[in-house]
Amino acid sequence: MARVETFKVSSSGQMSLPAAVRHRWRLDSGGMVDVLDLGFGVLTVPAGQGGRLLDEVLPAEDHYAAVAAEEDPDLVSR
Repeated sequence: MARVETFKVSSSGQMSLPAAVRHRWRLDSGGMVDVLDLGFGVLTVPAGQGGRLLDEVLPAEDHYAAVAAEEDPDLVSR
């Protein structure tokens, strides 16, 4: 079922999810999603699933190490 799709992001940062995705996630009338900034990419998941998924896919120590290795000033902890 997993597949890669390309989406356009507007100059104001908005992005639309395809109807099939909104239906599968029960977002037909709108709703919330979690957006995970992994440092090397962005992942959008149903609301409430981000933390659990991040812990399963990328242990905290590995995530912190990956972000620390990036030279992007926006990713530096404050």
